[in-house]
Amino acid sequence: MTLTCGVDVGGTKIAGAVVDPDGRVLEEHRVESPATDTDAIEDAIADLVTELGSRHRIEGVGVGAAGYISASRSVVMFAPNLAWRDVDLKAELEERVHVPVVVENDANSAAWGEFRFGAAADADEMLLVTVGTGVGGGLVLHGELFRGSFGAAAEIGHLRVVPGGRLCGCGNLGCLEQYGSGSALVRSARDASHTPEAAALLAAAGGDPKRITGPMITELAQAGDAFALAGLAEIGRWLGEGIASLTAVLDPAVVVIGGGVSDAGDLLLDPIREAFGQQLTGRDHRPVLEIRAATLGNRAGMIGAADLARR
Repeated sequence: MTLTCGVDVGGTKIAGAVVDPDGRVLEEHRVESPATDTDAIEDAIADLVTELGSRHRIEGVGVGAAGYISASRSVVMFAPNLAWRDVDLKAELEERVHVPVVVENDANSAAWGEFRFGAAADADEMLLVTVGTGVGGGLVLHGELFRGSFGAAAEIGHLRVVPGGRLCGCGNLGCLEQYGSGSALVRSARDASHTPEAAALLAAAGGDPKRITGPMITELAQAGDAFALAGLAEIGRWLGEGIASLTAVLDPAVVVIGGGVSDAGDLLLDPIREAFGQQLTGRDHRPVLEIRAATLGNRAGMIGAADLARR
């Protein structure tokens, strides 16, 4: 049985897992991410792989990183939350771990995981939308991960939805993730925290708007709080409209919603579905895709990266 290691590299943590050919996680390990030091990040990844490799025969490593990855799946061209700039991560890691390494965008890795073993395992084409601090995406067409000519496809969070809108971290104005992300949810809640409608949320935050978090909003929404429910519905509307625009171009069979905010379940998915249905071009004269919740959780990126390393 061929075992590979999938690694998910974030700004605060590095998570790795040994994964079998059926997508089963045999062992998982996490370490802190020294995000501002490239050599330290690479050492941490190598140490994690070596630790897991001491108990399993690992024959390849897949690394998912948030950023632009070259078409060769080797160079991290730019990672906004990490110190990598034009780093040949594949070469650096192969010198350390002595097995083949594949580098992929983290959302692409998660999309592949959900396509192979998760919510879209019955589909030939799918779009993954990850809703967390930002909005990310991954696309599978005709059974293959679509990466574009230069490896930078499916950055759907930077689809412009409001000309001249809010400044995005990418430098442009009006990107989808400024309106449909967990950050947008929290920002709007904090801005309205002085209103009577937000009283329960502000109380949950100890009276300090800066302590309001996404999970706090989700928990209150699940308890039926109208203000929290409205906040989720608002970002759901933006996401649904964005997905409708993408569907007009891509026409996937399934859209999978993942990321931390998706823990809200149908409280987020229902507004997405409603807005999607209202905005879909030719909606009365075409098959309508399914919008599903992701099933692999925060393991999707590791499972997907491990499988890409095997392929």
